[in-house]
Amino acid sequence: MKNEEQSSWPAFKRLAGYVKEFKSGLFGAIVGMLGYAAVDAAFVYSIKPLMDKGLTGDDPSVLTFMPIFVVLIVGARGIAAFLSSYCMAWVGTHVVMKLQRQLFNHLMVLPISFFDKTNTGDLLSKITYDASQVSNAASNALVKIFREGATVIALVTMMFFQSWQLSLVFFLVAPVLGIAIKVVSKRFRKIGKNIQSAMGTVTTTSEQMLKGHKEVLMFGGKNIESDKFDRISNTVRSQNMKMASASAISVPIIQTLASFALAFVLYLATFPEIMDSLTPGTFAVIITSMMMLMKPIKAVTQVNNEIQRGIAASESLFALLDIAPAKDKGTLEIKRAHGDIELKDVIFTYPSAEKPALNKVSLTVKAGKTIALVGRSGSGKSTIANLLTRFYDIDSGEIILDGVNIENYRLASLRSQVAIVSQSVHLFNDSIANNIAYANTDKYSREDIIKAAETAHAMEFINAFPNGLDTVVGENGTLLSGGQRQRLAIARALLRDAPILILDEATSALDSESERHIQAALDELQKNRTSIVIAHRLSTIEHADQILVVDEGRVVERGTHAQLMAEKAIYHSLNKIQASGDL
Repeated sequence: MKNEEQSSWPAFKRLAGYVKEFKSGLFGAIVGMLGYAAVDAAFVYSIKPLMDKGLTGDDPSVLTFMPIFVVLIVGARGIAAFLSSYCMAWVGTHVVMKLQRQLFNHLMVLPISFFDKTNTGDLLSKITYDASQVSNAASNALVKIFREGATVIALVTMMFFQSWQLSLVFFLVAPVLGIAIKVVSKRFRKIGKNIQSAMGTVTTTSEQMLKGHKEVLMFGGKNIESDKFDRISNTVRSQNMKMASASAISVPIIQTLASFALAFVLYLATFPEIMDSLTPGTFAVIITSMMMLMKPIKAVTQVNNEIQRGIAASESLFALLDIAPAKDKGTLEIKRAHGDIELKDVIFTYPSAEKPALNKVSLTVKAGKTIALVGRSGSGKSTIANLLTRFYDIDSGEIILDGVNIENYRLASLRSQVAIVSQSVHLFNDSIANNIAYANTDKYSREDIIKAAETAHAMEFINAFPNGLDTVVGENGTLLSGGQRQRLAIARALLRDAPILILDEATSALDSESERHIQAALDELQKNRTSIVIAHRLSTIEHADQILVVDEGRVVERGTHAQLMAEKAIYHSLNKIQASGDL
């Protein structure tokens, strides 16, 4: 429990730092809250002159003025309530917007290894559900807790000035109330963390079902997925009920404790020496104040669960924001690389693996030349492409571009030198034109996009759509076939015009006819570029300047197609098997 208290305070301070940035809204909210508390205290205090002077007939003007006073005080209370609620909502929405933007931008600079071990659903839950909890805590909950807190302070202060002897009763009960609220807060925070975890599982399970919808239908997995979701949703329901029961129990317990103070004051009223020092109006003010204290105490207790859930959510968001981004300590920026690439004794192991994916791999690619990597699946071919773009950092050895270690380049500058056409093509839910010119729509003209699409033999299917290049392809290009998506990826690479090209199984999703259509486009794409071709179909790499056979993370053969065929070793065997149609 002690650790929980220690961890929540830094999160609260950090969240308060976000709130402080919006000082104008915060100032307006504070004015509204203080005004609300002052108006309530003034309304209670008005009972004294009403009873001591107005009702006794000592000052009839009090009765004349009281109706006007009531209207004015209620109007002022409404204005103060609006000001505090509106201003804190303004602050809260700005805080959440800033948090979400920070989180979104931070996720884009985290290392790929982080996403390898983190569920996308959990991250989506943080951006949506956790952020909404922070929003509630930073706006609605804070309004209630500070406004009602200010009301408590105003009423207690007024009571103390009326009769400090009777008011001391409240100070005797206050520590007990504080302990009770502290115990409840711990319970709320613990349940809040459980709810966040459960909501992340809900998002993950839903996402997996939606992405694998075809597989669910094909393999008859509807009941399995339904049962899984039933269990998870019941966990969320159970945690929410725990939160509801804790909130429901805490309110009457804390109000009962507070009622002891009121009961004790009423008991003291039976002593003549106490009552002789008070007027009826003063006693009525104290009793009314104590009764009115019940409402803010109840409100503070009820809203405490939102505050604790908000703190738990902010702890979760801050933990993600504190994850170190991908290392980018290089300072060198270049407009266009020459294209000489060299790997020297590179060793690399994926974070979750035991064996190295690459074990002392060395290779050299001269600018403008083509090197092909072949081998069995999982041999380490694609890993080389991932390391060249620094999606992962090597364990030891060196990767050199134009005589400079790639770690000395700024990441953005390094990656701008490379165009990738991979086996798995990701398209955004946008137009075909914007997908081809992704992230550079203002740099390229419509004619540039059309030229790239024509070279990639993509215009033939693009023109078949009613909206042509303006056709929205759907989430990850659901409207397109695998071959069509790959042609758009080639058009995107053509438009990028980077000096280094990586073709990672670039024709794997194409049938023979489609492959013949775009092989010429790939040949055109490779001209005057340093190309690394990772191939499954060996017929596509026969003209490579050098072919490397990779097996279990090592380069076991290297040479031209003719040389490797003459050696009659692994490459020769792969070629023969593929030629016979068995591979």
